[in-house]
Order: sequence, then structure tokens, then C-alpha cells
Amino acid sequence: MIVGVMTVQLHLSGISSLKEKRSIVKSVISRLRNRYNVSVAEVGHHDSKQSAIIGFSAVANETDYVNSRLDEVLTFMHRDGRFYLGQVERETFS
Repeated sequence: MIVGVMTVQLHLSGISSLKEKRSIVKSVISRLRNRYNVSVAEVGHHDSKQSAIIGFSAVANETDYVNSRLDEVLTFMHRDGRFYLGQVERETFS
């Protein structure tokens, strides 16, 4: 069993309320779950209007599959114009 985990910091600009931030974060989380079949949750910076930390995990029997799935998630997030990606941390365990 191969487990891949990744955290990504999102930088949101022009956000005026936590409600607006949470709307964006929940939308991203829902789209990633449905499209890429990964576990995903907001794991940090809950009370900040300008940033969020999203955590992901993917499990499979091949390292290449897990890495490609996490790559696809990053590519998808890069293309979303509502935020900028900050620090990305990624590990794979076998």
C-alpha cells in the first residue's frame, strides 16, 4: 500500500469576510473530491481571511499512480484563478 500526503497553502486576496473565504475553500474541496477521488480537508489557518491550508491524501498500490494523482491535483489548483498557491509539502509512504 502506498500513501501520498500533501499540504498546500492557499493565498486569497481581495477577500473581505471569513464567509467568502470558506465559500471558496469548500468549493475547491468539493471539486477535488469529486474529480480526483482524494481525501481532502482544510487543515489550517481556519480564522484567517487571507490564507488556508488544504491537506490531501491518496492511497493506491503503485507509487506512480499516487504521484500522478497528486500532480493532477496541483495542476488543477494552479489553474483556479481565485487564489495563489504558496508552500507545498508532499510525502509518499510505503
